[in-house]
Amino acid sequence: MRQIRALRVAAVAAGIALMATGCGATGKSTGSDSTGAAGPITGLQIMVPNTPGGGYDTTARAAAKVLDDEKISTNTEVFNLAGAGGTVGLARIVNEKGNGDLTMLMGLGVVGASYTNKSESKLTETTPLAKLIEEPGAIMVSKDSPYKTIDDLVTAWKANPGSIAVGGGSSPGGPDHLLPMQLAGAVGIDATKVNFVSYDGGGDLLPAILGNKLGFAASGAGEYLQQIKSGEIRVLATSGENRLEGVDAPTLKESNIDLVFTNWRGIVAPPGISEDDKKSLIGALEKMHASAGWKEALKTHSWTDAFVTGDEFQTFLTDQDKRVADVLTKLGLA
Repeated sequence: MRQIRALRVAAVAAGIALMATGCGATGKSTGSDSTGAAGPITGLQIMVPNTPGGGYDTTARAAAKVLDDEKISTNTEVFNLAGAGGTVGLARIVNEKGNGDLTMLMGLGVVGASYTNKSESKLTETTPLAKLIEEPGAIMVSKDSPYKTIDDLVTAWKANPGSIAVGGGSSPGGPDHLLPMQLAGAVGIDATKVNFVSYDGGGDLLPAILGNKLGFAASGAGEYLQQIKSGEIRVLATSGENRLEGVDAPTLKESNIDLVFTNWRGIVAPPGISEDDKKSLIGALEKMHASAGWKEALKTHSWTDAFVTGDEFQTFLTDQDKRVADVLTKLGLA
């Protein structure tokens, strides 16, 4: 019988106190089969640091489903802890030192929010496990928008930048903020004049797009494929090197706008977890990545496979942290 640690209270940002179990990942195996191979891990939690329905949430739930379907993990729990652009969740993961059961789905947005929200907790304090995917951004409008092409939008935007509200499902410093800021620069608009409206995840951004509360939105198309396919949302352009499969829209470069921008998402654990826990968690993610179920999830959500683990992901994360800090400092936001 494995021992279960007593429930403990972790103090997190915004005065929120949450309960968490603390059994390590390598202690969660259900046992070995006849070949001696370890069984699936149990008790794994994946925290999503923003609202349901957004990109982090979609990615976390897709990963949990594959982990369970492939019997890599059992009863994987996904839960949302939204707030302050992801930094409430970041504080939770940093404060859960040594908890090998808890992980957090995160990405570029949390990196930026840690600076713009002046978070005391930083992603560089966490234990990097794996970068999972990359995803180009999309410039989107509602079906009733007067802008039929990216050229239509840019012409109107340049004429009066402040009059057009730009929405994104991340805080300043996140991908949905950095994309329109870089787009502004690429078309000759002063980025400090951009009227950016921040939403806490794609689930909050969607009704703003559909309700015509924005001039346009910048976010990952994968979160809105249902509305794109139904015609409720029109994609004017995407920001990758190549066109996005399943989305009938040109790239920015095809539209003579010299900009390529890609978001990414990955998964981290608290600081101070044991080497055995780290090895177990990375091993589970490697099995997930190799599975047919994950390959199908990549295709379904139009995600680009960008899998790297451990030290390589840590180097990438450190580099991203510095790059975002430099950009936000120039904008006066860090």
